[in-house]
Amino acid sequence: VQLQASGGGLVQAGGSLRLSCAASGGTFSTYHMGWFRQAPGKEREFVATITWSGSSTAYADSVKGRFTISRDNANNAMYLQMNSLKPGDTAVYYCAGKRAYSGIYTYTRTSDWYDSWGQGTLVTVSS
Repeated sequence: VQLQASGGGLVQAGGSLRLSCAASGGTFSTYHMGWFRQAPGKEREFVATITWSGSSTAYADSVKGRFTISRDNANNAMYLQMNSLKPGDTAVYYCAGKRAYSGIYTYTRTSDWYDSWGQGTLVTVSS
């Protein structure tokens, strides 16, 4: 499956953004999906993950309660609603997928498990 992330931009601290990930070329409903981010000079880190059905989700502690991951299998899309943004959320955000009927496990929080990646969208949060 090919993935394309969009929706990034410049926002003030406390603001909101909604990222989208459009999928094509595969059966999106069979893919476990995730969001990762990479800040300048730092390693890529896990943000959120969602099962193929959308029934289960998990978040990094740093975004729990502020970000919401969701998906629309009918429209081959995944979303990340980001509220109460902080300067520390500044990063390039990547969507990722793996064809798997998996639940939420430790490995679904690791970038190495995913084999399809979008190109990334930049989120900049100003103080």
